[in-house]
Formats: sequence, structure tokens, C-alpha cells
Amino acid sequence: MTAEEAAEFVNHGDAVGFSGFTPAGSPKVVPKAIARRAEAFHAEGKEFKIGVYTGASTGDSLDGALARADAVLFRTPYQSNRDLRDALNTDHAPYFDMHLSSIAPHLRFGFMPKPRVAVIEACELTNDGEIVLTSAVGISPTIAKLADKIIIELNTKHPKALKGFHDIFEPLDPPHRLPLTLMKPSDRMGNATIKVDPEKIIGVVETYLDDEVGGFAPTDAVTDSIGKNVADFLAGELKSGRIPKEFLPIQSGVGNIANAVMASLGTNPDIPNFQMYTEVIQDSVIDLIRQGKVTFASGCSLTITTPVLKSIYDDIEFFRDKLVLRPQEMSNSPELARRLGLITINTALEADIFGNVNSTHVMGAKMMNGIGGSADFTRSAYISIFTTPSTAKGGKISAIVPMVSHVDQNEHSVNVIITEHGIADLRGKCPVDRAHAIIDNCVDPSYRQMLKDYLALSGPSHTPQTLRACFGMHITFQETGNMLDTNWDKFK
Repeated sequence: MTAEEAAEFVNHGDAVGFSGFTPAGSPKVVPKAIARRAEAFHAEGKEFKIGVYTGASTGDSLDGALARADAVLFRTPYQSNRDLRDALNTDHAPYFDMHLSSIAPHLRFGFMPKPRVAVIEACELTNDGEIVLTSAVGISPTIAKLADKIIIELNTKHPKALKGFHDIFEPLDPPHRLPLTLMKPSDRMGNATIKVDPEKIIGVVETYLDDEVGGFAPTDAVTDSIGKNVADFLAGELKSGRIPKEFLPIQSGVGNIANAVMASLGTNPDIPNFQMYTEVIQDSVIDLIRQGKVTFASGCSLTITTPVLKSIYDDIEFFRDKLVLRPQEMSNSPELARRLGLITINTALEADIFGNVNSTHVMGAKMMNGIGGSADFTRSAYISIFTTPSTAKGGKISAIVPMVSHVDQNEHSVNVIITEHGIADLRGKCPVDRAHAIIDNCVDPSYRQMLKDYLALSGPSHTPQTLRACFGMHITFQETGNMLDTNWDKFK
């Protein structure tokens, strides 16, 4: 059927689950047809909004189209589209942030409305209901199970030879859940396909479209320095024996800092070849696989630019024993992160001098993207690392502040903070010692004395916070546009 015909099966008030994880594997034509359906209803003065479940962020054809059509009844668990961000920050699209490992089980537990329709991108579909996914898994197995109706976008841009790259496994729900048996990133627990009752598949929409994965900003002197500091820290941990000589699997976030970190790990001669157990596999990981530095990568999605994804498909047999894609309930499983001993590397929006991290909210109020999978990995990590440039807005904002304006990762879970200036190892340190380590090693020089002066405001205490002043740098930025204007006397 056409995308418009498929959209006719989606009605106002429906909860709809979509495949994909980032723009990889996300539907591209049915969501736009749903958006047009919403616009037609609105033109007649009628309501039309749907609840939207996804694996993570999506492409503009999904989040962007639905946001611009004012068709979002609610949205979870993660997003990165500018139009949707504007909608949710102006109360036009209710949004609730979730740990990415939690959404599939929470749907099965009935904690949220059941998806009535699932829209899933596939590269192959059999008559007996076997679905071969494309470049991501996300929550596809769960929404396929729960939905009353399934719409397939059959995207032949992705080859049928992708069959075998996916490890589709759903754990049983409590009290019947069994231990997850993965012992290394290359192990498998499930099947190559999603299997559903073919009677649930109400239509197939044929497409031939690339994933809408945009390129990331190139690395620069700051991100390159952060990457080098991460690699040097891990090399030092190896030399000290605090990381075993075999090394440990790496989890890395998404973006230009993550790319810089991976590049530095690849070129540091003291870092041995390693495996990855992560959620998002980026271009930089593919480069390291080709070089032999990364021997295996397990993830939830190939968030790969179109030319690099094409190069994988052109050489697909080379990658067959080096890549696997899993549901995010598995790729982000805290149980597996703890067992495998992951070294986790994620990005902070801001951190405070005691080690708390804000991953999501600008000035504590405006949602940026969401917590994603960072907490899934951080709390269970062998070593948890957070990276951030020390400043933003040309130095007018310090990424290190007295108290974060929103807490996503608390000080108990954050082991190491790294900026372009250096490394703060927080393990085994009391709050005051953590503060000095962060200020001395990570804070931009223009803000160091300011933060030392802040520490002195409260006098001796276990955690020297001064409630009258802890958000003084944020308040000053809102008033003057520059945190450097902060005067602590104003907040005494």
C-alpha cells in the first residue's frame, strides 16, 4: 500500500511505536503521511495527535514532521530534532525522559499506554512473519509484540544480506526473568529476525531511502585534547594494573567528542586492540574496525553517515563477524555492563565541583536531548568517565559550576571528569578533595579562582555548598550573558 493508505490506520489518540535508534532504521515515509493526515484534520478543526514511542532520537521525517504538524500527544524516550525540541520546551509536545534500557520493559509491564500500531523499517519480510531489520534495532521486538497492527516500511536501500547482523532477544519479565548469559561482546542470545503473527501485518510500504544520519562536527583542538586526555588516562590505568592487561570493552557516547576519543584510542600505542559494547556505532568505530584496532563492536544501531554505511554494505562479508546489533534493552543492560566490566565514556552538558553531572537541561529548564543511555552504563561501569569542554559560548559559560542546575548522574556514579585542560580522578576522594581535583585539573583558568572563592564561602563542612550562592554563576549569566561577571559578594 501507499504511505497515505497506511496512515489511515493511525487515529487520533493512538500510541504508535516506531523502529530505529537515532535516524538509523527509523521509518521515513509513513510518519510523514501521518503528519499530513494530522494537518488535514487540523484544517477541518478536528483534533489529531498520537503518542510516540521510539528507541531514541529519529530522523526529521519522523520527529520533525510530527512536531511541525502539531501531531505529538506525548513523546518518549529521547529526541534531538530542533522542531520537536522547540515544541517540548514550549509545552506543545509533552515529553518524558527515560533511561533507554527501561522503555521496552516498561511498555511490557503496562506502565505506559500500549502501542496500538507499530511502524517498522525492514530490509526483508517473509510470508510467515519474519522481519529482518535494517541498520538499528531499538525497541522493535517489543512494539512488534505489543501492537495490534504492524506497518512495514520495506526499504530496499538496505540489503537482504543484513540478515544475521541482528541478535533479537527479549528477556522474560519478573518473576520469571533469567540471567543474561552474554560473557563477551561477540556472544549472542537470540535470533536473527523478529517473528510475528503475519495476520498483524496490515500493510507494506516500499521505499528506497537512505538513513537521515547527518555528519557530526569535525574535531577541533579542544575535542582532540579531550580525546588525548582520555587515552592517556586509560593508558596510565593499564600501566598501573588497575585495568587488566587484556583491556576491557569500551562504551562511548555519540558526537564529535566521542569521535575524538575513539580516534585517540586508535592512535595511542599503549592502548591494545579492544572490543566495544555500546549503543551507537559511529563512523570512527568503523574506521578502527578496518584498521584492526577494534576487533568487535556490539551496539543497537549503525549511526553511520551514508557513504560509510554504503562502504559497509559493499564489503558486508568482512563485517559479518565483527558487528552485531541488539535491542536497546540488551545493548544498554546494566546487568551486562557490570558483568563485562565496561569502561564508559559519556558527555556532560555541565558538571559541578563535587562530581554531579547534568546531561540534559540547559540552565536547569530547557531540555536539550535527553538522558539517553548514559545512566544505563554509568552506574554499572568498571570506570565511568564524563567528558566536556571546560567552557561554552566563547568562554561566557563555565561547564564546571558550584552546583549543577539539573542532576542526571550523581557524584556517587561519576569516577572521572575530563576536559581539554586535564583529568580529575574522583575515586576514593571526599567531597572537598573532589572539588579541588576538578578545579585544579578541569576548570578553565579564567574560572578557577572564582570557584576556589566559592568553596571558601561556607566555611568548614563536609560538602561546602552555600545555598544562597550555589546558582550564582547561572543567575549572573541570565542577567549579564557572562558567568565571568559573577561577584560572590552579591550572593552572601
